[in-house]
Amino acid sequence: MIDFTRNHFELFGLPRAFAVDTDALESAYRALQHDTHPDRHAHAGDAERRAALQSSARVNEAYRTLRNPVERGRYLLALAGIDALDETDTSLPLPFLEAQLERREAADEAREAGDLPALDALVASIRAEARQREAALGVALDAGRLPEARGLVRELTFLQKVAADVEAIADALVDEAG
Repeated sequence: MIDFTRNHFELFGLPRAFAVDTDALESAYRALQHDTHPDRHAHAGDAERRAALQSSARVNEAYRTLRNPVERGRYLLALAGIDALDETDTSLPLPFLEAQLERREAADEAREAGDLPALDALVASIRAEARQREAALGVALDAGRLPEARGLVRELTFLQKVAADVEAIADALVDEAG
């Protein structure tokens, strides 16, 4: 089984950094899943089966976290003792919030007009902004600028939500047309 005291990076034998070698992550994940998968321990005793199930769940959680740049950044902040999404602090920069409000209004207008290309373009622009912020997050984390990294994780989380909402509007348009 696995050592539950190890952080996600240690679990996969990766350096504790924002930039992750995805090939190494995939390879380590497959090896750990092979070793810990509950089916491999189906004929073992109850304690060993439970341990295998817990190990497999931990491996899956660690993999999902490190695979997603926003979750990886949030996890790195958590390792430094910072809760990026602390519910008592919901502040974001006003210009950022205004831009997202404008995007939501544009999405509503596109929905009303049945303009699927406009919605697709909106999602593309949100994703492009997210990629820029992910790059900035990596730089901030590498430089130890944790308050800046925290703000970027919060903004990226918000951007993910806006993108998902706009995609849902686009999906609904497609369903209505189909």
